[in-house]
Amino acid sequence: MDSLTQIVLGAAVGEAVLGKKIGNRAMLWGAVAGTIPDLDVAARYLTDTITATEIHRGFSHSIIFAVLMAPLLGWAVHQLKRRPEVGVRGWAWLFFWGLFTHPILDAFTTWGTQLFWPLDWRLAFNSIFVIDPLYTLPFLICLLGAAFSSRATVQRKKRNWTGIYLSTGYLLLTVVLKGVAFYSITSDLKSKNITYSALSTRPAPFNTILWNANVDTEDAYLISDYSFFDTQPMTWQRFPKQRAAASTIINTSEVQRLIDVAQGWYLLEYENDHWYFNDLRFGLIPLSETESQFVFRYRLEQTQTGEIQVFEDRPDTRAMRGLFELLWDRLKGN
Repeated sequence: MDSLTQIVLGAAVGEAVLGKKIGNRAMLWGAVAGTIPDLDVAARYLTDTITATEIHRGFSHSIIFAVLMAPLLGWAVHQLKRRPEVGVRGWAWLFFWGLFTHPILDAFTTWGTQLFWPLDWRLAFNSIFVIDPLYTLPFLICLLGAAFSSRATVQRKKRNWTGIYLSTGYLLLTVVLKGVAFYSITSDLKSKNITYSALSTRPAPFNTILWNANVDTEDAYLISDYSFFDTQPMTWQRFPKQRAAASTIINTSEVQRLIDVAQGWYLLEYENDHWYFNDLRFGLIPLSETESQFVFRYRLEQTQTGEIQVFEDRPDTRAMRGLFELLWDRLKGN
């Protein structure tokens, strides 16, 4: 999830663990704990694009990381803040829950987390977008209400736990909504007699009413979206795989690593004297009423030595000014 959401979650967890003893400082340190796993993004400044992508939401988002780092961070903070009523154990407990709940929340997003690292298994429920106001805003309001309440009052505890309950309830609701969308999407595929080997669904940006779908068929991917307010059948876009045309570039080690990152959901396109690798898991983002681009797209450049260099090719933000309007129109139904 986005940084603000993880800060809110970490602060609420810190309050639940130590708020009664140290007040708002528990929220502060909880927010710090909730931010630490995402420091793995620093890898993009220290290594190449593929390695940084592989590292993201890996070790730092695992149970092992939480178990190892919690006592170390707890000891370090105890040296700075000698609080006999808290002790190393209390600080370690706060950091453990801050570090552990972060990847649990991320597991509900499309990218997922390697919660069970070093096992090569990314846990991704694909039920919530990385920024969802319905998850974050009520949670934030409850947290602020708790922060402005006296430390030892029941009211403070209730406000904090109300935020935790509301956010958790909404998170579970997204799984239910995903199931409803999945049923409608598979029904549409069945009505059109479309044979497929895999289906991936995920919420569109900022909501859980509009859902995106990727379908893997023998020679092409089909991509569409479905809103709970739709009254017409779904319209599918077809993207030929063209694996034979890209066979040379596919067999390079760099592209094979990208394929592993994309979990097999990918397209290779040749444009303007460059190959582009599209990670299909995050779907298309509309740039205008007639144009769209895959959210995660990489430009491949071959050096004179034959090495493939990979560069992120993000959508032009200037062309995305009408994104919210386009999403809103589509969310209202076809």
